[in-house]
Amino acid sequence: MLQMNMKQRYAAATEKLQSELGMTNSHALPKLEKIVISMGLGSCLGDKKKIDEAVTQLTQIAGQKAIVTRAKRSVSGFRLREGVDVGCCVTLRRAKMFSFLSRLICLVLPRVRDFRGLKRTAFDGRGNYSFGISEQGVFPEIDPERVTFSQGMNVCIVTTSQTNRGGELLLESFGFPFSRDEWVW
Repeated sequence: MLQMNMKQRYAAATEKLQSELGMTNSHALPKLEKIVISMGLGSCLGDKKKIDEAVTQLTQIAGQKAIVTRAKRSVSGFRLREGVDVGCCVTLRRAKMFSFLSRLICLVLPRVRDFRGLKRTAFDGRGNYSFGISEQGVFPEIDPERVTFSQGMNVCIVTTSQTNRGGELLLESFGFPFSRDEWVW
């Protein structure tokens, strides 16, 4: 089952999604739209080498060139000036999105230390799911010997669903490792 392509996995789960969501039109079912991966580099303000390294690592992880994000306005309390590099991000669609999702579910999340599943409460009310990964070293593309600083990242999975329940069922059909509700810590 883990070897199955994500598109094939979704196609196999469409009937189950249709019955659970009560939809008769298969085109109205929720689908993945895009995955946005971002790194905030507030601790690296002014350090061009660290920003370049973060962009290189995010490019390796995503499989496409990451862009540098800049501050839109100045904030004196944070010693931030307009136009200063503050992070990097990449937006994945179509085949690269499904490839990243497959690697995320099968390889990356099981390598996270003390991983007990992702929270079901991280939906935004419109069916989109966001979570954070504490360090980039859990990705197999990153060589741990070349990493000079540990950096976390945010992953936002955008769906066409209009409800949290639709987004949750969609991600469950892909085999997303949500934590069990009956676990009590």
